[in-house]
Amino acid sequence: MQKSTKELLLAILCILLAMITIQSGASLAKQLFPIVGPEGTTALRLGFSAAILCLIFKPWRHFPVASQRLPILIYGLSLGGMNILFYYAIERIPLGIGVALEFTGPLAVALFSSRRKRDLFWVACAITGILLLLPDMKGQESLDPIGVILALAAGACWAGYILFGKKTGSQSSGGATVAMGMTISAIVLVPYGGISQSAAFTWDIIPLGIAIAVLSSALPYTLEMITLRNMSPQGFSIMMSLEPAIAALAGLVILGELLSIWQWLAILLVIIASVGSSTSNSKKQPTPA
Repeated sequence: MQKSTKELLLAILCILLAMITIQSGASLAKQLFPIVGPEGTTALRLGFSAAILCLIFKPWRHFPVASQRLPILIYGLSLGGMNILFYYAIERIPLGIGVALEFTGPLAVALFSSRRKRDLFWVACAITGILLLLPDMKGQESLDPIGVILALAAGACWAGYILFGKKTGSQSSGGATVAMGMTISAIVLVPYGGISQSAAFTWDIIPLGIAIAVLSSALPYTLEMITLRNMSPQGFSIMMSLEPAIAALAGLVILGELLSIWQWLAILLVIIASVGSSTSNSKKQPTPA
């Protein structure tokens, strides 16, 4: 009993650290936007993340056969689209709101896969939260509508990442799959970011790029793997639902982004919807999205 309690506490600590590092990495990335833009920041993150993950997981040892390559290709493209669209979004809107809007992707996957009438309540919570975050065109401090659309588009890519990630999960180890997906996205977006921001790249930003890659990908992925070994899928999903709030706190502490009471309420509603859908989904399907 004592051992299981220690394992649970270790899992909780790891998942909290994973979310903190991810959002700290996003905050650090946002500070690079004035120098190399979202495109250059995405190129740095994906390029170094792919290199680190390939060194760790050696995906060439698990390379899929020809008939299984299309899902991994779409998985990698979804991963890349999720990254660059999210960076484009948080260039225009606060980090916490961007994460809350992006969460509509996994929420939609969880809720659309359910057939329970009680899940309509979680749908209502999510929709209410999103409506509260939609920009008021008449207000002086309204959210940028393009930023909102970009965050929702990043959520759609996140949904594709989940759906095709499940299809590729049985083809190789989880780490090798992520490494292959990250490499595909890097092949597409590193040249795009490098060419569009070539004049801005200097040796001084390389350490920041490596730090963003470690904080946003390599370290949190490792911590999440430890968490999954010591926590149930339901508990993992519920803990991950706290990420919009952690993102909002990271935006406040690191970037000085202040949110209104209504925006905090909207984030809370998205978290409630995510926790509810995670709990409901776990009753009918033991494996999380």
